[in-house]
Amino acid sequence: MIIKHKSKGIKVNDVKKVSEFEKGIGLMFHNRERCPAMLFEFKNPTRMKIHSLFVFFPFVAVWLDNQNKIVDSKIVKPFRLSISSKKPFYKLLEIPLNKEYKKETQILFKKM
Repeated sequence: MIIKHKSKGIKVNDVKKVSEFEKGIGLMFHNRERCPAMLFEFKNPTRMKIHSLFVFFPFVAVWLDNQNKIVDSKIVKPFRLSISSKKPFYKLLEIPLNKEYKKETQILFKKM
């Protein structure tokens, strides 16, 4: 999957599209190093909030428009009750902060 960040395209490998059922679970109870990036897609723009309860590691939340352009991104720490985007979005990409996605997260957050 390629997401658009400023003028660059960032390729994110091994992205798992989640089902309707999995939207309620996301990264909860997963192992940090074996967890894939997860893509949540919505039919209409939304401002739905997420949480990181029972996610035992930090991850990057990347909110995207319908053309995979980043509208917001944040590093999410474990056990936070409410995380939201500043703007409406069509897709949410959750990327675990692990070795596999180190390059992608460094591009998104230069100072990591």
